[in-house]
Amino acid sequence: MTEVRVGVGAVVVDDGRVLVMRRAGAHGAGQWGLPGGHQEFGESPERTAVREVAEETGLVVAVTARLGFTDDPMPDIGRHYVTLFLACSRITGEPRLMEPEKATALDWLTVDELRARRNELFVPLRHCLDDGLLDLERV
Repeated sequence: MTEVRVGVGAVVVDDGRVLVMRRAGAHGAGQWGLPGGHQEFGESPERTAVREVAEETGLVVAVTARLGFTDDPMPDIGRHYVTLFLACSRITGEPRLMEPEKATALDWLTVDELRARRNELFVPLRHCLDDGLLDLERV
């Protein structure tokens, strides 16, 4: 791939914990990441976050803030993303695996638990954590 793609990561927070998914599939398999995906042409980052969370977890969420972005080159697999992170609050639903080909597990982790698992995090989530974008006081 010779282009930079835009990814959206939905930071769904509930009771001081962030919803994460153990990734399966094309890249980042086995690592923990956020619900999210590619921003589509003509779609706002907010709409992408709401759509992807519903598709992947069955949750209905509302975007509450734009948290920032990370630059995520992945030269070992020939990909490069700029990932936009959006804070989301749950409106309805309980998370469940809607796309088992894309994720094998869901969990709610605190920021401290994410730090403890830093080496198990998908590159964009690791960069998000390292850049201080998961300050839950802002979310």
